[in-house]
Amino acid sequence: GLCLLVLRVFIGVHVFLVSCALPDSIVRRFIVRVMCSVLGLLVRQSDPRLRGAGARVFIANHVTPFDHNVVSLLTSCNTPALSGSPGFICWSRGFMELGVTGSRAELVDSLKEYSAHRGNPPLLLFPEEAATNGRAGLLRFSSWPFSILDEVQPVALQVRRPLVAVSVADSSWITELLWTFFVPFTVYQVRWMPSVPRQADERSEDFALRVQELLAMELGVVSTRITAADRTEHMKRLRHTSRLPFAPGEGPGCRTSAWALLLGGPLVPPSPPGAAPEDLRVVTMAQQVKEVLPHVPLEVIKTDLVQTNCVDTTIANLLEGRVPLFPESRETEDLPAPSTSQAAAASGIQGSVAAPSSKPATKQFAKSSVERHLSLQERKRALYDYARR
Repeated sequence: GLCLLVLRVFIGVHVFLVSCALPDSIVRRFIVRVMCSVLGLLVRQSDPRLRGAGARVFIANHVTPFDHNVVSLLTSCNTPALSGSPGFICWSRGFMELGVTGSRAELVDSLKEYSAHRGNPPLLLFPEEAATNGRAGLLRFSSWPFSILDEVQPVALQVRRPLVAVSVADSSWITELLWTFFVPFTVYQVRWMPSVPRQADERSEDFALRVQELLAMELGVVSTRITAADRTEHMKRLRHTSRLPFAPGEGPGCRTSAWALLLGGPLVPPSPPGAAPEDLRVVTMAQQVKEVLPHVPLEVIKTDLVQTNCVDTTIANLLEGRVPLFPESRETEDLPAPSTSQAAAASGIQGSVAAPSSKPATKQFAKSSVERHLSLQERKRALYDYARR
C-alpha cells in the first residue's frame, strides 16, 4: 500500500499536468481516463447512449469529493464551487468559479445565465450538498438546482473499493485522495438515466423530491429527509462524543441508526468519567429502554440487557412477554393498562380515534401468561402506532 501510494503520487502529478495542458476534448478525456486507471481509479458507465441527450443539467448523488472529476472523464461538464475559498486549490480540483459569494438566489441567477449560452458545457450538480457512503440512503435534495432549468438528467453514482470504506464521515478530500492511492483500486460505476422534465405547475421542491425518489430507486437505497445541515450538526455533536467499544458478542446492527448507515460507524452515547465502560453501557441502554417502557423496573431491564446486549431485542422481549414483569410500585399496579383505543386516542395518528376495545383493561398485572401476552400485544401495537406518528 505504501509503495503504491508513493508511486501514484508521482504519477498523479503527471496526470494533473496533462489535464491542464490539453484542451477539453474526447482525446483529453481518453488519455486522462487511462492514466487514472494506473492510479487505481477505474470508471465504468451504463447506458452511455443516454449521456447528455439534450440535458443541460446533470443531477447526481454525492459519494466522494471526486465525483465531478469522474463524471468529467466521461462527458464535458462543469460543477460550480459552492464552498471553500476560490483560488488555485478550487481550480485544481476541477470546480468552476462563478464569483458569486451571496445567497442561493444569486447563485441560481448566475447558473441560469451560464446555461443560457449553448456553447457552455452542461452543469453537474449535487443536490445533497454533502457526501455519504451511498449504501443506505440519500440526503434530502435541495430545491435550488431544480430552479435553473425545467429538465434535468439524473446520474446514479456508486463507488466501491476493497479493505477501506468509501467516504468516511468527516474526512477531508486530501485524506480520501491518499486512501485512493493506497488501496489497489477504486471502482466508480456511473449509470445514466433518462432526462426528467418538470411537470405542469410543479414546484421546485416537488420536482427535487421526485428526482430524489427516482435516484433512490435506481440505487436501491431509501430516500431520507435528513438534510446536509442535519448532517453537519450531527458531526459537531459526534466530535464531542466519546465512543464505547462493542461488547463481546454484540453486533453493530443493534446500535446503528440512520446516521450510522449514512455516514458509517456505530453511534454511541457519551460516557461519564470514572465509571466502567461495561456498566455505563448497560446503564445507558437501560435508560433508553426505560423511556419506551416506563412501567418496567430498571433491574429487570438491566438483567435482560446483560444477556441480549441490544436495546431493540430487550424491548421486544419485554413487549412480547418473554421476560417476567412486576410493577415497580403499588401505584403502578393500580394504574390500568392502556387499551388499544386509549393508545390510539393519545397518539392522535391521522386525527382519528380507534374503536373502544371489547376487552376491559386489566387492573393489575395478569398472572396468566396468555392474558399477559394479550395485554402486552396491545401495548406493543400502541407503541408501534406512536412510533409511526
